[in-house]
Order: sequence, then C-alpha cells, then structure tokens
Amino acid sequence: MSAAGGPALPALGGRGPSYRERVADALRAALIAGELRPGEVYSAPALAARFGVSATPVREALLDLAKEGLVDAVPNKGYRVTAVSERRLDEFTHVRALIEIPTTAALAATADPTALAALRPGADEIVAAAAAGDLIAYIDADQRFHLGLLALAGNAHLVEVVRDLRSRSRLYGLTALAEQGRLRASAEEHLELLDALLARDTEAVGEVMSRHLGHVRGLWAAP
Repeated sequence: MSAAGGPALPALGGRGPSYRERVADALRAALIAGELRPGEVYSAPALAARFGVSATPVREALLDLAKEGLVDAVPNKGYRVTAVSERRLDEFTHVRALIEIPTTAALAATADPTALAALRPGADEIVAAAAAGDLIAYIDADQRFHLGLLALAGNAHLVEVVRDLRSRSRLYGLTALAEQGRLRASAEEHLELLDALLARDTEAVGEVMSRHLGHVRGLWAAP
C-alpha cells in the first residue's frame, strides 16, 4: 500500500473462487480511476485488508493483472502499477472509437428492444455511483453497461478487444469531476444513449457515443 494511505477500495468480504474475479475487477477499476497510481508499489496483504478478504484471492488477482501488463511484480515488496503514456492512451481511445461508435449506432436498427431495456438498471447504477462519488463503482458499472451493450452485436471477440482497451485506460480526471459534482452529467449520457437506441435514432446514438468517448481523453483524463 502506498504511503499516502491507500486507495478507497470497496469491502468485498466472503470467500470462494468468485472473489478472485471480483477483486480483479475492483483492482482494474481502481487502476483506471487512479486510486492505484503509476509507480506506487502495493502489497497483497495490504490490499486484502482494504477489500476485507484473505490475501490469497488478491495475490491471484494481481497475478492476472501482471499477465495483462497492468502491474509489474517487485520481489519481496508487491506489485508496481505500470505507467501508460499519453500517446498510448490516445491510441487506445482512437481504436475504441473506431469500434464502439459504429457498432453501437448499428444497434439502433438491430437490437431487441427488450434487451436494450434490460440495460436501464445498469445505467441507473452508473448515475447513482456518480452521485455518490464512488469512482470504483462508477467504472465497474460503466464497463458492465458498455460491454453488455456491445455484446448485443453478437461478436464476442469485439467485446474482449474493447474490454482490454478499457482496462488499459486511465481516467484520472474522474476524482476532480466527482468532487465538483460534475460526474453525474456524464453518467446521465448512458440514459440518453438508451433512449436514442430505443427510439431507433441511429444519428443520435452516434452523436451521444462520440461525445461520450470524447470524455475519455478530455473531461475524464486530466489529473
């Protein structure tokens, strides 16, 4: 754990294999939000204490993140969060835009309205997390919403590519937006997107997605 007192991590509790995945997802969200900072070294026991679980699922989750290149092992100390250059972040966002904007816009004509409506509770969860200033919950819910939406296109590989790009993103500006009470406006774009999809308005869907992804290297990026 960093000397600054460590990240504001959710208490997960419990045991079992599913907690490894839950811990890994929470760690990824903490990385994206900047709760775990580049260059800082974090130990599995200290993170486990923050999550309210044993150190074993945390160690296993950190091994997963190391394989993904999100952290590097530091012998006898823990794991250091890897840094990502601004250029790489721009590249990730560019690729995401090439994939997500046309794919989501196409869903306005093809997606089952019932499947789209089933995503609304997830959109509401994003808004609630933004209102509460819970950045890890915000990122976790945001990822589930967008990956669930993309899954409606029926291309599992596309979803995995976007999942990987999102995990490598960094959104350090979210903290300031949450503190200023401005994150909720961005969160509500998910509801706007769903409304446009259900209205079969392809042009509006493309506009909302372009604006929404623009935040990744704009409003959400600045530390």
